[in-house]
Amino acid sequence: MENSILTSVKKLLGIAEDYTEFDMDIIIHINSVFVTLQQLGVGPEEGFSISDSSTTWSSYLNNDKLLNNVISYMGLRVKMLFDPPTNSSILSSYERTIQELEWRINVMVDPKEATSG
Repeated sequence: MENSILTSVKKLLGIAEDYTEFDMDIIIHINSVFVTLQQLGVGPEEGFSISDSSTTWSSYLNNDKLLNNVISYMGLRVKMLFDPPTNSSILSSYERTIQELEWRINVMVDPKEATSG
């Protein structure tokens, strides 16, 4: 999990690591998703953000392998902000996947809360 957050999200978006034209846009969206993740109970209480490709997933997730689905969640949420699909079937599929990942993240962060609701 030593991968750069920015680089891995760019890969999930289909953007080459060395193509930097959209890096600032992607970073802004990544930081927005970090706010959502913090509200879901993931990451430091004071929040988290990146400013370039030097920040790694392990610095955010503290090597908690149980939260690896956060990476997929980040990729999908940024995709929906940066380059949303125009096909309604794909859009619905992404939205359902995002909802499932949010539920699974909640279960990983607070298993008691997920089973009592």
